[in-house]
Amino acid sequence: MKESKSLLFFYIAWLVAAIATLGSMFFSEVMKYTPCSMCWYQRIAMYPLVMILLIGAWKSIKETTLFATPFVLIGWLIALYHNLLHYKIIPESAAPCVQGVPCSTIYINWFGFITIPILSLTAFTIIGVLLILEKRNRNHA
Repeated sequence: MKESKSLLFFYIAWLVAAIATLGSMFFSEVMKYTPCSMCWYQRIAMYPLVMILLIGAWKSIKETTLFATPFVLIGWLIALYHNLLHYKIIPESAAPCVQGVPCSTIYINWFGFITIPILSLTAFTIIGVLLILEKRNRNHA
């Protein structure tokens, strides 16, 4: 029972990572939104999670959380920083986006607050919480 619950956490985390990956590809390839440097860094952290989480769930590898956590933490920190830049809490002069698209570019603004950086931060947060729940579930087994 505990193992099936852990697998459920991995599959949901994989689903979130897959949706985030497909969403980023949709925005850049279909909608033709050019990603900024911060967006690329977040993609670098998100894309491997799709394979790590899927293989971990499929093969029931207990170390999957160990392999996925660095990607989630790095992606989450970059997404947090991007949001702080995006909402002008940190000045844009502190942004790594010196060429091309500025990090503060707003391509979408759903409901007045949902932007691409918020979507990324939310995805990394959900995946992180699911990995914590999976680890706790496994430790209590």
